[in-house]
Amino acid sequence: MLELYDQVLDACQFIRSQWNRDPHAGIILGTGLGPLVEQIEVEAAIDYHLIPHFPKSTAISHRGRLVCGNLCGLPVMAMEGRFHMYEGYSLKKITLPVRVMKHMGAQMLIVSNAAGGMNPYHRSGDIVVIEDHINLMGDNPLIGINDDRLGPRFPDMCQPYEQHLVDKALEIARTHNFVAHKGVFVAVAGPNLETRAEYRFLRAIGADVVGMSTVPEVIVAVHAGLRVVGFSVVTDLCFPDALEPANVEKIIATANAAEPKLRTLVTGILQYEQQRLHTA
Repeated sequence: MLELYDQVLDACQFIRSQWNRDPHAGIILGTGLGPLVEQIEVEAAIDYHLIPHFPKSTAISHRGRLVCGNLCGLPVMAMEGRFHMYEGYSLKKITLPVRVMKHMGAQMLIVSNAAGGMNPYHRSGDIVVIEDHINLMGDNPLIGINDDRLGPRFPDMCQPYEQHLVDKALEIARTHNFVAHKGVFVAVAGPNLETRAEYRFLRAIGADVVGMSTVPEVIVAVHAGLRVVGFSVVTDLCFPDALEPANVEKIIATANAAEPKLRTLVTGILQYEQQRLHTA
């Protein structure tokens, strides 16, 4: 952990040489969800490989660049693609961008992912507003000597996702007449998808959707003191007694088709934030 602070400073110094503003929000876009950046008034777009200490994104459909600019009247930093444990990176490396967002001035993190749906009331293409999560990745990005400059030794996780933002997201979905559920996201290491028995287990312990990301970033966001709201797009249905082989192309296509709903939620949350700041 002790080397992270200097790495964060190095990355921030480089980013500020391209974009010298304080973001209100950091945004992480998952599989198939990159088109949201088209809504941003782009002031800088930086490939990950140019930023000191950033990994290289190798996942399918992840472009791999940091987009900085204005969205809904607020300055934002958006990751067009993220990093995963299954790519071979440590969780400390995967979550470094979250620490960079915080050090740049971000107050909140908006995180999204494509996920397998295990709740029988959910349908492919639905949005799940994450109200809680389960970490089954077998690792934690906070393991090691704690650096108090980055956050407390034992961060509380009783409410990693801010409840009033969860409620606001559900209200936005109702206003725009599309389906959004509250749910629990469980993170696994991947890269293989789960067996029938594993889906039964994950559902039995309380999970609604499953994916291979998000939880490490949220743990670090809470450690850093960021407010968090998270969204999963249900891209495939994972019912053990009616399980079909995974089709990655279909999963990406479903995420792309649902992206306008995600865009509505993200922009709605940011508009709410702008109003809150204006009246504060």
